[in-house]
Amino acid sequence: MHIILLSGGSGKRLWPLSNDIRSKQFIKIFRREDGTYESMVQRMYRQIRKVDRDATVTIATAKSQVSQLRNQLGDDISISLEPCRRDTFPAIVLATAYLRDVEHVDESEPVVVCPVDPYVGDGYFEALKRLSDLAAQGKANLTVMGIEPTYPSEKYGYVIPVTKDQVSRVSTFHEKPDVETAKRYISEGALWNAGVFAYKIGYVLQKARELMQFADYDELFSRYESLKKISFDYAVCEHEENIQVLRYAGEWKDMGTWNTLTEAMTEPVIGKGTLNDRCTNVNVVNELDVPVLVMGLQNAVVAASPEGILVSDKEQSSYIKPFVDAMDQQVMFAEKSWGSFQVLDVEKESLTILVTLKPGHGMNYHAHQHRDEVWNIISGTGTTIVDGMEQKVRPGDVITMQAGCRHTIMADDSELKVIEVQLGKSISVHDKIKYELE
Repeated sequence: MHIILLSGGSGKRLWPLSNDIRSKQFIKIFRREDGTYESMVQRMYRQIRKVDRDATVTIATAKSQVSQLRNQLGDDISISLEPCRRDTFPAIVLATAYLRDVEHVDESEPVVVCPVDPYVGDGYFEALKRLSDLAAQGKANLTVMGIEPTYPSEKYGYVIPVTKDQVSRVSTFHEKPDVETAKRYISEGALWNAGVFAYKIGYVLQKARELMQFADYDELFSRYESLKKISFDYAVCEHEENIQVLRYAGEWKDMGTWNTLTEAMTEPVIGKGTLNDRCTNVNVVNELDVPVLVMGLQNAVVAASPEGILVSDKEQSSYIKPFVDAMDQQVMFAEKSWGSFQVLDVEKESLTILVTLKPGHGMNYHAHQHRDEVWNIISGTGTTIVDGMEQKVRPGDVITMQAGCRHTIMADDSELKVIEVQLGKSISVHDKIKYELE
């Protein structure tokens, strides 16, 4: 089975655990059997491997998410990199061309496209296999998944099938309606549009050529920024006459808001937190190393991270985005392929950061034009290279780098923690020049 996972979106609706760098699918909130926590993308990837160990999984994503994906899924994952955001149709076409031209998958092969962030049971992945089989049979050019609706939602588009069979031809698609219209759609037998599609690779590439006129993956990638922003539904689904829908009635939740996310939590408190016996339907997610005490609240969520603190009624949490958009704050936490960083202190001409490097990993060899840096090693051992000079480091060591100095640090076979102090009148994430190590 060939699967394209769409990993997009920002972190506005699940602030403060997510931000402009860490989108919702990277929040580690689901408890594993061993007591550790996994994110939506880790859970999705694990479930795919459980159902089909040999599945070819390609993740379509932006450059800003590549480090986090490698941090959480490993360095060997297959990524179709979007040079910029152009909506789902260009992203799907680019990933499909990547499968053909880079991974050398034949155009006659079926592929299934699905978002990376729904909360689903294993039956969902059995349905993906069924979608792949239906696409391989070729009775329809396109097969979509329709979710049996549980309420008249304004958040989803709707698919109206011709019959009530598990697999039916599609009568029509409808965009997100108001509640009363959604009720009417459901009375007509409508299903939620899950944003899951299955097709033969050659079909989508032919559709794309009709709209974009390109030869191969390399040309498409080079022209990507000029492509029209358009969804796969608008570009393909609504114009395809030979289309069918697979009905799915298993576990499926869209984790787009705190209200829906907490419904999938298996415990009321993650991190340091205490609820008194007067609390009802309250969830706490605390990423800070300080205790949180909640007294007498009902139907509320409390979330704390280096980005800030949220205390909200669960229903009202759905309306968080404009308030977060109005905030002007530096990103305080992010995961990288080599580890993570957390901002500890922000001053006018200094920034203090806790850097954690994974065992055996290191930063890029780089320099800054407008700031000096100081590394204080606080735990673990590793190696620094400063302007070509290599040095072993351990707790208590201090490394000083002037602006323009090339430098990197690498952890040995255990985790390495460093307090990094940035000093300068112009401190910016864009002030970074990468070099190759000699």
